[in-house]
Amino acid sequence: MGGAQVLAQSSSSPDSSDAIRGVVIDSISRQPISRALVSSPDNRFATLTNSEGRFEFNFPKAEEGKDGGASAGESGGDGSQLTANNRPIVGRFGGSNRPYMLTARKPGYLAHQNNGGSQAEGLQSGAVQELTLTLVPESLIAGTVTLPTSEPPDSISLELYRREVQDGRAHWVAVGGRQSTSDGQFRIADLRAGTYKLLTQELLDRDPLNFDPLATGPLNFRSRGQLYGYPPVYYPNATDFESAGTIHLSAGQTQTVNLTLVKKPYYRVRLPVLFPGNEAGENGVGVDVYANGHRGPGFSLGYHNERHTIEGMLPAGTYTIAAKSFGANGWTGLQTITIKGGPIDGPTIALAPNGLIPVNVKEEFTSHDYNGTSSWSNGRLTVQFKGPRRYLQVMLEPVDNFGMMQPFGLRDPTGPGDDSLVIAGAAAGRYWVRVNAQRGYPASIRSGNLDLEREPLVVGVGGGADPIEITMRDDTGEISGTIEGVSSPGMGGGAAGFTASYRAGPHVYCIPLAESGGKFTEVPVQTDGSFDAQGLAPGPYRVLAFERPQFELEYRNPEAMQAYESKGPVVRVVSGQTERVTLQLISTDGAAGEQ
Repeated sequence: MGGAQVLAQSSSSPDSSDAIRGVVIDSISRQPISRALVSSPDNRFATLTNSEGRFEFNFPKAEEGKDGGASAGESGGDGSQLTANNRPIVGRFGGSNRPYMLTARKPGYLAHQNNGGSQAEGLQSGAVQELTLTLVPESLIAGTVTLPTSEPPDSISLELYRREVQDGRAHWVAVGGRQSTSDGQFRIADLRAGTYKLLTQELLDRDPLNFDPLATGPLNFRSRGQLYGYPPVYYPNATDFESAGTIHLSAGQTQTVNLTLVKKPYYRVRLPVLFPGNEAGENGVGVDVYANGHRGPGFSLGYHNERHTIEGMLPAGTYTIAAKSFGANGWTGLQTITIKGGPIDGPTIALAPNGLIPVNVKEEFTSHDYNGTSSWSNGRLTVQFKGPRRYLQVMLEPVDNFGMMQPFGLRDPTGPGDDSLVIAGAAAGRYWVRVNAQRGYPASIRSGNLDLEREPLVVGVGGGADPIEITMRDDTGEISGTIEGVSSPGMGGGAAGFTASYRAGPHVYCIPLAESGGKFTEVPVQTDGSFDAQGLAPGPYRVLAFERPQFELEYRNPEAMQAYESKGPVVRVVSGQTERVTLQLISTDGAAGEQ
C-alpha cells in the first residue's frame, strides 16, 4: 500500500526493548478496523492492524554511548537500522529510534485529514506507549442520470460543489466531478461530512441526422437541421445553481440521488468583442455565462481568437455574459442576451480597462515609536516603503467565488519612491475589503456612503469605485483568562509535537459583535488552560473556547452565530485595559470542525 516499508517486529524481551501499541477504530461505530495500514510519514515504520484492529511496534533500547538506537528490526554493525530487507536506514530526528508521527489509513475511510487518524505528541519522548487512532468513514453520493425517453444516455459529466467557510463566510467550492457510466449510473466517493450541490454539465445531442461529425470543437460546429441538447440539471430539479437543493451528508452516509435530463433546442450564439484602443486581445478572453442573472456554474460559451467573437450554443433563456481579457492588461465587459427560439448574432461586448482604486489612510495613533520597515523588489527595482505601506495590506475578496473572480491587492510600485496605496485591475463585481495591519487596527473602512466592514464594495465595468478611506488607530485592549477543566496536555518533543498539540488542543476565539469594529481573533491556549488575546480593538466580543480548532466557524454570519449565544460570554474591550474571563470548554463531536 503506497510502497510503505514494513519493518520486521522485534522479538526482544521487555528488558531490552520498548514498544508503541495501539488500536485503529471507526469514528462512528467505535469498532476496531482490521487491515488498516499504520505507518510513519517517512515510511521507516509500517504495519497492518490485525483482526481486532490492533498494531504494535517494538524498538530495541538504545545502548549507552550510542547515538540513536535500532528501529523495529535488527541493528547494523555501524549502528544503522535495518529493514526486513536488510537495507540500512540512517537514524534521524536527533538519534531517536521511535517515529515522530504515526498515521492510519484504509480504503473506505478519509485520508490525509486531521481527523484523529494521526498521532504525533509524545511518541519520540516515549511518553506514549498505548494509543488509539480514529478513522472517519467516507461519505458517498450515488445515483442515476436518466433521459425522459427509453434511449440510453451518453456518458454524462457531473460537477460537485461543497459548502465551505472561508474567512468566516460560506462559499461553494468545486470538489471535483465524475462521469456516469453508459447506463447512467454514477458514484462519487471519498467525501467528508458536509453540505453539497450537484449538477450535470451541458451535453449536445449527437444526432447524426443533424450533427456534422467533421466539424469538431465547440466553436467549429455545422448542423444539417435543428440541434438539440441537454441543459444542466441542478439537483433536484432547479433552473440555476443558486436555487438548487442541497445534499447533507453525515460521516459514513451514502445518499442516493436521481437526475432526469430534458432535451431542448439549442441555438447558435455569436457576440463580437470590442477591445479598447488598438488592442487585439491576442492572449485570449475568458467567458462566464450566468443563467437568470444568478452567478454559478452550468452553461458555457467559448472565445474565438481569430474572429474575436464569443461563440457557442445555448437554449432559450436570458443569460449574463461576463468577459475578461487575459494578460498584463485587465479588461472586462458584461452583456445580457435573451434567446427566444432562434440564433443571435450580437450585440457587441465592449471591454473596458479595469480602473484604479486609491486607498487613503488617516492615522490616529497615540504612539509614535513604531520603527517597522518594509521593502519590495522585483529583481530590477527595490523600493523602501514609508508611511502606511510599511504595515498595511489591503485586499479585495470577491463576494461571489465562481467564474473568473479573483482577489486583488495593492499595486506593485511603479518606480523609486512609489509607496502609494492603489488597487489595480479589479474586475466589475462586488468585493469584501480585508485590511491586515502589523500596527494598530482599522477603526473604520468606508467608500463614499458604504461602511465596508459590513457592506461589499461595488466595482463597475472599467473599475469605477469611490476611493477606500481607512482610519487606523492603536488604542487597543486585551482579554485574558483561563478555561475551566483544562489540564496540561504536555507539548511533546520538538516542533512536530508542538504543531500537533496546537492544532488538536483547545482554541479560543474572540468574535466581534455587529456593533464592534474589531477583528476576529484566534488565540492559542497554553498548557495550563490560560490564554491572552492582545491588540484587540475596543468594543464587544463574544469569547468562545472549543476543545479543538473550528475551521468551519461562520463568524461573519450573525444568523449562524446565534447558536453560540449561550456558549460564551460577551466581553467589552476598553482601550488600555485587560478584561479577565473564565470560560467553559465547548465540546465538539468527533471530527467536528476539522478538515
